Amino acid sequence: MFTGIIERSGRVKSVRRTRGGARIAIEGPFGVPVGASVAVNGVCLTSLEPRGLVFDMVPETLSRTTLGHLRAGTRVNLERALAAGARLDGHVVHGHVDGTGVVESLARKGGAVTLRVKVAPALADQIVPKGSIAIDGVSLTVVESADGKFSVALIPATLARTTLARLRKGDRVNIETDVLAKYARRRAASRISKAFLAKAGFI
Repeated sequence: MFTGIIERSGRVKSVRRTRGGARIAIEGPFGVPVGASVAVNGVCLTSLEPRGLVFDMVPETLSRTTLGHLRAGTRVNLERALAAGARLDGHVVHGHVDGTGVVESLARKGGAVTLRVKVAPALADQIVPKGSIAIDGVSLTVVESADGKFSVALIPATLARTTLARLRKGDRVNIETDVLAKYARRRAASRISKAFLAKAGFI
């Protein structure tokens, strides 16, 4: 489990295609033991080497996230798994990306910076104003959500510590919606289905 509070960014050293997917090596600010979990742009990956940051990515990861498009030199957000008993400063982030979104704009007005992202309808249904969301692994609060788009406000610390300040219109980003919204949506769908079946006389 993660919090969406990015520790540092790292630079991709290499991305090598393998028979089972791809292997990525990252120049990072820390090392982790073999088997440790690290969120790379919000995607939970498992460490393969005792020093450095080397991970395998399976086809599911490559197809569902933006990691398959990474190139040497690209900077990525990094977060180690939450330690037991540690403070949860962001929100509960699993590192299981739900899909990707497309940057509509990164607008600066005075001291405020607003990021607007377009997502597929299935994701839009799980995003609500004032709810939590992770964009490339960064824990953020939704400002507005309507018509398949949502916006978040970025504070200076977020811009300085993450890769979000480098985003441009048309860039794809990893999206993980709030786990509470997912359960609420499934529960609501289940109730609607039961009500329909009961009305139809099947239960």
